[in-house]
Amino acid sequence: MTLVRLIAAHARLYLSFVIAVIVLQLVAVLAALYLPTINADIIDDGIAQGDVPTIWRLGGWMLAVTVVNILAMVAANWCAARVGMSVGRDLRSAVFHRVQGFSRREMGSFSTASLITRSTNDAQQVQMLVFFGLNFIVQAPITGIGGVVLALNQEPGLAWLIAVMVPVMLLVIGGIVWKSVPLFRQMQERIDEISLVLREQITGIRPLRAFVREDYERSRFEEANLRYDRVNKQVGNLMVLIQPTIMFLLSFSSVVVLAAAAGPVDRGEMQIGSITAFIAYLIQILIAVMMATFMTMMIPRAMVSAERITEVLHTEPAVHPPSADEIERPLDPADGTRQADGSGPADGARPADRVTLEFDDVSYTFDGADRPVLNRVSFTAHGGQTVAIIGGTGAGKSTLLGAITRAFDVTSGAVRINGVDVRRADPAMMDRAFGYVPQRPYLFSGTVRSTVGFGRDGTTDEDIWHALTVAQARDFVAAMPQQLDSPISQGGTNVSGGQRQRLSIARALVGRPPIYLFDDSFSALDLSTDARLRAALEPETRDALVVIVAQRVSTIVDADLILVLDHGEVVGRGTHEELMADSATYREIVESQGGIDGAGESEEVRA
Repeated sequence: MTLVRLIAAHARLYLSFVIAVIVLQLVAVLAALYLPTINADIIDDGIAQGDVPTIWRLGGWMLAVTVVNILAMVAANWCAARVGMSVGRDLRSAVFHRVQGFSRREMGSFSTASLITRSTNDAQQVQMLVFFGLNFIVQAPITGIGGVVLALNQEPGLAWLIAVMVPVMLLVIGGIVWKSVPLFRQMQERIDEISLVLREQITGIRPLRAFVREDYERSRFEEANLRYDRVNKQVGNLMVLIQPTIMFLLSFSSVVVLAAAAGPVDRGEMQIGSITAFIAYLIQILIAVMMATFMTMMIPRAMVSAERITEVLHTEPAVHPPSADEIERPLDPADGTRQADGSGPADGARPADRVTLEFDDVSYTFDGADRPVLNRVSFTAHGGQTVAIIGGTGAGKSTLLGAITRAFDVTSGAVRINGVDVRRADPAMMDRAFGYVPQRPYLFSGTVRSTVGFGRDGTTDEDIWHALTVAQARDFVAAMPQQLDSPISQGGTNVSGGQRQRLSIARALVGRPPIYLFDDSFSALDLSTDARLRAALEPETRDALVVIVAQRVSTIVDADLILVLDHGEVVGRGTHEELMADSATYREIVESQGGIDGAGESEEVRA
């Protein structure tokens, strides 16, 4: 059973607390079961006989047992809470770290909203089950069984009543649970839908307002909310039947007990204390059944949540790090970066200007796609060169960069850095070897300092200011009230698109890596800023290998090698002049932008 295996795998780390819960619950339950017997003795031996010393003696003993019951119950609840919260924390951590290793392929199979729900709401469902389960795992069965035994010890003639009640209760609870399991699964899926719609609306609030789609999105959210509401009501209609049904059965049983005992008590054949104890044990049985009922309400939903969490934890990433025997280090074994003075890596390491990037007949096909996104792409580039990728929308430009950074493993062929297949390269080294600026720059919440120095330990303020200067971001950062300590909100939403783009470029520059990857990173900049930025980049990246994906021809006109992609295939390669002479596709792209001069190119840009 998925739920049991998941809980056992994580709860065994806290076995000492689990054992403590069981022992303490056993003490508390035994004390609770002993109380009605003491009460019966007080009535029969003390009150009925008028024996005051016996009343005081048994009353004191009853008080002591009650104190033991309370202390044991409090301690058991504390230990159960410790285990439950720890298991919930571990599940959230496990999901988070598993998702961190997902490639683009796995991220495509789970929606972001679903992953958020699985790491929060689903983990909480399992966490609550562990907490209440530990509290009730000893208390409910021992209270129920012990209550039945002691009740029959008081009045064995009423055994038929309990024998009828228990199967009826089990049938009622079992039927409700059987019908609720699929509804709980639907409930979690509806929560995913609400999270997805809400996330889309919050993220895309500006386009929604620009295209006046508020009413449409409002109706989308209302529909998702209504679907969740309908499933929730179905579950509620089932759950609401449990408590009144059980209360009716047990209350009816108590009435039957009183009716059956009236005659024998009147004739003196049965003691009042025994009847009182029997009713008290019935109440304890009621409590035990209510505990079990509460658990049956939680178990189906926790089962669904455990399956959803396990689905994430058992999803193996398509991109696997190399084993210790396979791992190779094609760059500086220290950190894969150039020295601060730009002279190259540490002594004995391969110089940055000798870095080589090779695509050897590379193809990549998405799952379920009828044709490859990249089809037999081959080229070689060296440090000190600038390689530009250009093509229409969907040509595979960003996918090509993803193959370099190993966002996914290519379907066939190989991508090599200094002759080493990236699938065998040291992942930590390769991560530091790239200065990557994505097509959609994302900034994590923090400050300008933490944003630009992201992932680069030991970065000084001087390094950050230098990177900001090169990225043409120094002026607006210097104008901020707190400068490097100025806050950056999640996603960089408190700065403009161009400023976000320049901060992202500065983040890539500050590490001075041997390979720079710019995925259409200049599209949010005006032509003047673009020209100044590229002019400042030239001395910074002179010894590095630069790969640029661009839409503007003006951005790549001076590249050493331009690759023209069309439907994932390289249909042209060479310099700007060579492609203008030999590639009809490239000429068409240039002409669609009005030519170099028509695209707004100036002498400053050409420089």
